[in-house]
Amino acid sequence: MYYGALKKTDIANGPGVRVSLFVSGCTHHCKDCFNPETWNFTYGEEYTDKVMTEILEALEPDYIRGITILGGEPFEPSNQRGLLPLYHEIKSRYPEKTIWVYSGYTLDQDLLQESRARIDITDEILSMIDVLVDGEFVLEQKNISLKFRGSENQRIINLPESLAAGEIILLPDDEIK
Repeated sequence: MYYGALKKTDIANGPGVRVSLFVSGCTHHCKDCFNPETWNFTYGEEYTDKVMTEILEALEPDYIRGITILGGEPFEPSNQRGLLPLYHEIKSRYPEKTIWVYSGYTLDQDLLQESRARIDITDEILSMIDVLVDGEFVLEQKNISLKFRGSENQRIINLPESLAAGEIILLPDDEIK
């Protein structure tokens, strides 16, 4: 797996100060994507154990609220396999920190049902994510006034509650600040 950027103090991709990892590789190719260079699966640097250690160390300060994984596409099958150990380490070391993931795949149509994105470890990964921002960026629905998403079709999903209820439960507006 490769990654295009690692931001250790990001305030644009989730609430509070976060660590953000932009993975490489995406087959969605959304029109007017803000990060098209990450479509290439070998863009940037190779993700190694050293990089994972750097991420875990960046998460340590109390002022860091969590991590955001975006890209590229975190739910491309090869990226799921590369990210699984990181999710486990974060949940083990920092259970109070939140994990946000941005995906062009939708939870109900792609990640919970048979699709090219759903593999043997998808459910395990979903069980460790706190918030999923799902849906491809759609230029015709672009809205710069939306918080933490680019187009109106994208949803900010409370993933643990959604999985428990068996239906999509959006994160309340007061929890998105």
